[in-house]
Amino acid sequence: MFKLTAKAIACALSLSIAGLAHAAESATAPIVIKFAHVVAENTPKGQGALMFKQLAEERLPGQVRVEVYPNSSLFGDGKEMEALLLGDVQLIAPSLAKFEHYAKAIQVFDLPFLFDDMAAVDRFQQAEAGQKLLRSMEDKNITGLAYWHNGLKQLSANKPLLEPKDARGLKFRVQASAVLEEQFKAVRANPRKMSFAEVYQGLQTGVVNGAENPYSNIYSQKMHEVQSHITESNHGLLDYMVITNTKFWNGLPTDVRTELKTILDEVTVSVNQQADALNEEAKQAILADGKTEILNLSAEQRGLWREAMQPVWRKFEGEIGADVIKAAEAANQGN
Repeated sequence: MFKLTAKAIACALSLSIAGLAHAAESATAPIVIKFAHVVAENTPKGQGALMFKQLAEERLPGQVRVEVYPNSSLFGDGKEMEALLLGDVQLIAPSLAKFEHYAKAIQVFDLPFLFDDMAAVDRFQQAEAGQKLLRSMEDKNITGLAYWHNGLKQLSANKPLLEPKDARGLKFRVQASAVLEEQFKAVRANPRKMSFAEVYQGLQTGVVNGAENPYSNIYSQKMHEVQSHITESNHGLLDYMVITNTKFWNGLPTDVRTELKTILDEVTVSVNQQADALNEEAKQAILADGKTEILNLSAEQRGLWREAMQPVWRKFEGEIGADVIKAAEAANQGN
């Protein structure tokens, strides 16, 4: 019969103890959640990510560690979706314009002059139609968790933009969105796809002549320093959807997942309340800086812009769904 030597027994015990220690360490190691985004920390999304980190680590001490990567420091907006699907990050909050390849109905948020104000946006996002869109990509391993506001977009350029004809021939930076491309083609401007991190340099060097952003993005990225005019058009929405990898999310311990969703809901309320204030602060800072003139549209001028961009609605109605557009329009009346 084979007999173990004392040395072999000691070695086996040592390996066993080491294995148990490693298993114990693995069991108690915190779940690491990498939250990557492409904007500055002094924007609504940047503040929301930091708030989520703080609350998650306070309420789930030792169980969860959140690492926040702002300003495209981990992945740019062209790569972050791929990184999420590969499991290289666990939370991202892309703009709603980034989802056209995953769920066509989400393109509703890009339609120009759809929402009268942010209160209408809130009503639509919280209604059944808006909540359904959060769940519309789960077959593609993407789970929507929340909508975060950035705000309504303003047009910027190196010339006054008061009527649609003023935009003719200008090169506007757009996100990779078919709706936003058509929006500028409708006023005979030239859309140019460009990642957010490249916009300042693009405007500075003349690769593009103009852009569309909420005030907080314009100010935090110093775009006003290379644009002589901003038209307060409020023509479109730049909001975000906080998303996660479905397999990762469903694989979390139930208690951890429930608490993280509760935290995210609380953060969402705070982010969305702060978005208007941050945009107003940014607007006032731009005015104080004195490098850029902010123009206000008359009711007649706004009507001209709206009329010029109406064909975009008709072009995408089949992809988005007439019922979805109708539900969004109804939100303007408080329905």
